Amino acid sequence: MNTLKVYNTLSRKKEVFEPLNPPFVGIYVCGPTVYGEPHLGHARGAITFDVVFRYLKYLGYKVRYVRNITDVGHLEHDADEGEDKIAKKAKLEKLEPMEVAKYYTDSYHTALEKLNTLPPSIEPSASGHIPEQIKMTGEIIKHGFAYEANGSVYFDVEKYAKKESYGELSGRVLDDLVAGTRELDGQHGKRSSLDFALWKKASPEHIMRWESPWSEGFPGWHLECSAMSAKYLGKKFDIHGGGLDLMFPHHECEIAQSKAANRTEPAKYWLHNNMVTINGQKMSKSLGNFITMNQLFDGDHPTLQKAYSPMTIRFFVLQAHYRSTLDFSNEALLSANKGYKKLINALRILKGITLEGAAENSDAKVESEIDAAIAGAFEGLNDDFNTAIAISHLFALSKIINSINTGAITGATISQSLFNRLKNNFILIIEQILGLTEEYPEDYATLVTGLLDIYRDAKANKQYDKVDQIRTYFKNAGLVIKDMKNKIDWAYEE
Repeated sequence: MNTLKVYNTLSRKKEVFEPLNPPFVGIYVCGPTVYGEPHLGHARGAITFDVVFRYLKYLGYKVRYVRNITDVGHLEHDADEGEDKIAKKAKLEKLEPMEVAKYYTDSYHTALEKLNTLPPSIEPSASGHIPEQIKMTGEIIKHGFAYEANGSVYFDVEKYAKKESYGELSGRVLDDLVAGTRELDGQHGKRSSLDFALWKKASPEHIMRWESPWSEGFPGWHLECSAMSAKYLGKKFDIHGGGLDLMFPHHECEIAQSKAANRTEPAKYWLHNNMVTINGQKMSKSLGNFITMNQLFDGDHPTLQKAYSPMTIRFFVLQAHYRSTLDFSNEALLSANKGYKKLINALRILKGITLEGAAENSDAKVESEIDAAIAGAFEGLNDDFNTAIAISHLFALSKIINSINTGAITGATISQSLFNRLKNNFILIIEQILGLTEEYPEDYATLVTGLLDIYRDAKANKQYDKVDQIRTYFKNAGLVIKDMKNKIDWAYEE
C-alpha cells in the first residue's frame, strides 16, 4: 500500500503524512456556529473529515478528533463589531441564547447521524472554555502582542508581523492588507483595522458575558479554536481542518494567536475542504441561498424535484475530491442517487452470493482487473483522501460483482481467495472508510423476498397479469425485478 500524502495548505503542496507522535494523531476541525439549521455546506465539511477520521483509524493510528461548537463570540459578518449571531437569533425568537445554541446543536447532530458520520472524540463548546480563553489572552498580552483598550483586548497584527509571518497560510501580504483597509476614526481604541479582538467588552444590551481581568465581556471568535485545540491536543498537533472560507481571517488569526501565546505553530498540516456552490455562488446562511439538510431529506425546496436520502447526499459529497468545488443542482443529486444505488446494489449482491466450484487458480485477466481496482481505490485514498478516485475503482469492481452474480464470471475463473479479497475490500472501503450504508425501511428485505416468491409462483403458473402487477409494485418502490437464466433477483432502479 502506498504512503498517505495530504495537501498542506500551509506549504501549498502534498506532503507525506508523518504524525508528530505516532501512533497518536490529533485532529481539530472547526465546527458550526449554532444559530440556524445545518445545511449542505455543513454536511460537506463533516463528511470530509469523517472520512479523514475513518481512514486514519483504518491505517492503525490512534486518533483524537476534536470538533468544536461555537455558541458565543461569533459576531455578524465575522467582524469585531455588531451583534452576536446566536444572541440575535435569540432575540428574534424570544429565547435564551443557550436555548438557541442547544436547539441547533441538536439539529446538527441529528443531521450528521443520518449522514452516518462518526461522532468526534471530543466536542467542546466555546462557552464551556472561557477560563482557557482568558488565560490565553493573558499570555498573548504578556508576550507583547496584544493590548487592552476600553475593556477590550486586541491582537496587534503589525507588531506581530515584525517578528513572524502574518499571512503565511492564506498567502495574504500585510502591506496589501493595510492598503486595502480604511483608516480607523479612533473609536473603540483599536490601533489598526487589521487588529482583531481576543476579548470584547460587552455592551449593555449584550446578553452573553463573563468576568475577566479587562471587563465583563466575551471571547473573540478566532481565540476560541486556539484555546480549545491547545487544551485537548496540545500546543502543536497534527491536522487542523475546516472550510476554505475559514482560511482567512479565522485560521490565519489562529496561527498568529498560537505563535504569540505558545511560541509554536498550532498544527503541522492544514486541510481545507472547498465550498459548495449553487449556480456558481457560494452556498451559505449569510447569503441566504442555502438548502438545509431537512429540506434535502424532505424535498421541501423550490430547486428540488424530490426528496433525497442521507446516503445519496453523502455519496454526492464523496464523488468529488474535497478540495474541489462541489456545485449543487437537482440534476447532480439525481446522478448521485443513481451512482449510490449502483454501488449499494453491488454491495448487497456481494454479501448474498457464494462462489460455487471455485478454481484453484484464478484467470490471470480477472485477477489482474480485481487487484488493480482494489489497489487503485487505496491509491486514491492515499492521494490526499481522494474519494472520487476511490469510487471510480469501486464502480469497476461492481461490474465484476455483477458478472459473478449473472454467471458471466464463474467459479472456474476465480479462486476462493481472490473472491474473498474482492468481498472484504469492497465492503471495507464502502462501509468502513466511505461510510456508505444500505438504506431501507424496517422489514423491507422481508417484504421484497416475499413478493419475489409470489412472483416466481405466478411466473411458473403463467399468471402474467399477476407478474405485471408485482413488477409494477416493485417499480413504484424504486426497485426492479431481474430475470436471469439461473435465478430471479431484485435491484434498486438505476
